[in-house]
Formats: sequence, structure tokens, C-alpha cells
Amino acid sequence: MTDLPFTLNTQRILIAVEDSKYSENAVRYGYHLAQAFNGEVALVHVIDPPTSSTYGAVDPIMGVNPVYIPEINEVQQQASEDLLNRLAMLWPNGEQSVTKISKLGQPRKEILETANEWRADLIVLGTHGRTGFDHFISGSVSEEVARHAICPVVIVPYKDVEP
Repeated sequence: MTDLPFTLNTQRILIAVEDSKYSENAVRYGYHLAQAFNGEVALVHVIDPPTSSTYGAVDPIMGVNPVYIPEINEVQQQASEDLLNRLAMLWPNGEQSVTKISKLGQPRKEILETANEWRADLIVLGTHGRTGFDHFISGSVSEEVARHAICPVVIVPYKDVEP
């Protein structure tokens, strides 16, 4: 057997989340994996910082820098904490055994940094399944994470499972 560039140990599972049904599917999948491998779980939610460009006041083509709005940051931080607490409650062993991490920044970058900092053995995340122009404009966080992660990545599909 050849040596793999990563460990097959799955004791530390990082689950990247957002407030969507796609993400909840990924959480449930990650929790099942963690139970099967008797592993630890961390949830990470990344807040993409709001800027005045969200409200049309910044023109990136003209090179105007975005302005961060502190009040919106506070609201988003509270929403992030609420989301993490709600998803942690789905863990059968009790939410106290789930590490909850909220970060501010670019989702792909922060997920990868968190995986390194937390020493994750596996990253689990969902995907929206965007295609065409939407995919071109927004890119795919899951695709970028899978390309640049130093540990294995499981991408849980966005499609609803049919009976």
C-alpha cells in the first residue's frame, strides 16, 4: 500500500455551515461520520463581512474601497452564534461537546484556516449546486475548499434525497 499525503484518522471533523437546508444536510452527515468514528466535531460559520457595496454605495469598477458597517456586523455575529447553537443542538451527545467557531472573512479562506488551526482530519460541507452564470459570479466555496485543503473534504450534495 502506498503512503497517502493525509491521514486516514477521522477523529476531528470540521463541518462548515451556513443558514440553509443544504448546510443542515451536511451537519447531519458530519455528525453521523463523527459518531461512526467516535470523533470530535467543530462547526464553523463564516460571516462574509457586509459592506456599503451591499447597499449600492460602492463601485468596485471605480476602485472605491468598501466601508464596513459595525451595526450590521453585530447583528450578523448574533445570527451566527444563534445558527451555531441551533445546529449544535442536533448533535446527539449534547451541544456542549460541539466546538462552535464563528469567523469574519471570506468563507473559503476562513474554512481552510480554521481546518488548519483546529487540526481537522476531515472537512464536511454542503453545496448549493449553482451552475452557469451564478457559479461563474459567486464561485463555489466547496470547490475551492476541496482544491486547497490539506485534509480530505466531503461535499454533501444539495439535491434532496428521494425515497
